Amino acid sequence: MGAGHDHSHGQDARVSRMLIAAAILTGFFVLELTTALMIGSIALLADAGHMLTDLVAMFMGLTAVLLARKGSASPARTYGWHRAEVFTAVGNAVLLLGVAAFILYEAFERLGDAPDVPGVPMIVVASAGLIANFVVVLLLRSQSQESLAVKGAYMEVVADTVGSIGVLIAGIVTVTTRWPYADVVVAVFVALWVLPRAFSLARSALRILSESSPAHIDVDELRAALCAVDGVSEVHDLHVWTLVPGKDVVTAHLTSSDDSARVLDDARAVLAARGLDHATVQVEPPSGAADCNCESNNW
Repeated sequence: MGAGHDHSHGQDARVSRMLIAAAILTGFFVLELTTALMIGSIALLADAGHMLTDLVAMFMGLTAVLLARKGSASPARTYGWHRAEVFTAVGNAVLLLGVAAFILYEAFERLGDAPDVPGVPMIVVASAGLIANFVVVLLLRSQSQESLAVKGAYMEVVADTVGSIGVLIAGIVTVTTRWPYADVVVAVFVALWVLPRAFSLARSALRILSESSPAHIDVDELRAALCAVDGVSEVHDLHVWTLVPGKDVVTAHLTSSDDSARVLDDARAVLAARGLDHATVQVEPPSGAADCNCESNNW
């Protein structure tokens, strides 16, 4: 009961932090978008577009976390709604790529005909953006290690912080030198800054959806460790995958003519030492007939 209470409390904290962060980002998005349209700044527009994906990511992440908390409402969903976080991350990555492509296109269109953009409003809005992003980063940092949905939103806010710094620099350069291309250069910088982070998020999510083995688990080493368990003569049907970050799953069949209960306990210890607490292990005699089954579920 204690573990369940702690898990529920952790999810409640995650939801409340994401709601506060969403409120902060919404207020700043309205300010940045309005200013960008009024003064014609593509750098501010790029940052506002990125801020919009921050908001979408936040609300999709909230939806995913709330769905995951509901658990399974049907025998057809024995894993519940946990994978909603992963689909959220994929959608988030697509949004980021779309925003980056749009900004690069707009920047290209302005080459040779850069408008005169006032620098002071850029400085004021970028400074406000830095404060807003800093607060949101502090709110989400700890939770980003426990949820891919939160991690996606967190990564976007971190990237957006860099974008706000770029807009601030563009504003200062515009005010001090009147160079018309500072706005365009920063817009391109923001777009190029976003691209690798979007690909990284997409790669992490698609790795989970394809049920690849977790990057931190050496499957060959794991197989060797199970084979080294006293009495085990063969390891087969070994599968390791990730449901969502922090929830790795393993199944394995072990062939042994020794005491099945002891072999089972030793094998579970090997898996637990590698963080694989959700394990389904089957111990079989050399003939292949099922002898002992175990499913360990600590979620």
